[in-house]
Amino acid sequence: MTQTSPRHASGISNAILEDLVAANHILYDQGVVDAFGHISVRHENNPDHFLLARNMAPGQVTEDDIVEFTLNGDPVGSEARRVYLERFIHGEIYRQRPDVQSIVHSHSHAIVPLTVVESTPLRAMFHMAGFIGQAAPIFEIREEFGDATSLLISDRDKGRALADCFANSDIVLMRGHGSTVVGGSIQQAVYRAVYAELNARYQIQATQMGTVRYLTPGECQTCSDTIEAQVKRPWDLWREEAAAARK
Repeated sequence: MTQTSPRHASGISNAILEDLVAANHILYDQGVVDAFGHISVRHENNPDHFLLARNMAPGQVTEDDIVEFTLNGDPVGSEARRVYLERFIHGEIYRQRPDVQSIVHSHSHAIVPLTVVESTPLRAMFHMAGFIGQAAPIFEIREEFGDATSLLISDRDKGRALADCFANSDIVLMRGHGSTVVGGSIQQAVYRAVYAELNARYQIQATQMGTVRYLTPGECQTCSDTIEAQVKRPWDLWREEAAAARK
């Protein structure tokens, strides 16, 4: 691996790099990301830095593609590589939420329709997605930045505005764009991103059949506490499947 020494000098462990690479592959395999989307992890020894792949498709990420960033979105080191335009999502959320250790941003297919239909918020409707709660907030970029943006979080000001939406939620939808999910670990963030997409798919199907009985606030909390204590089970399965698919 060409960058082993600088990374170890920076205190980045092999385990974190391996988990972040696996997370990219899992999210692609599970249909949460395609050629676009990204996942980051906070630096394990420097909470003011985070790790994120260079600008590339998640399904192709390797350890050599991981870049270290400051919370301002500046790459650490002198090597020039193209980086994601929306790295400011990650830096500003980490700045505002010290409890967050990993972030997934995606344009997962079932969630996008729920970002634009005002009468139908994304709500937890089955026990695997209690973390969604009663109604995931929607970030409306027009409110602060006008009606001629690319919808991308392409600078720190937009990143801060999005991060503000995470004050009381671990998932935020982005109108006409996708969603961002946070977690206390890479494994939890991946779990939430996968099951947010499944919940959205089920919710769209269920609303076509009739009135939906969503989880209550108490059920959301209890389900989240109980089920998310077991995120290692799907993580181990998904990671093994991702590795086998790339042999």
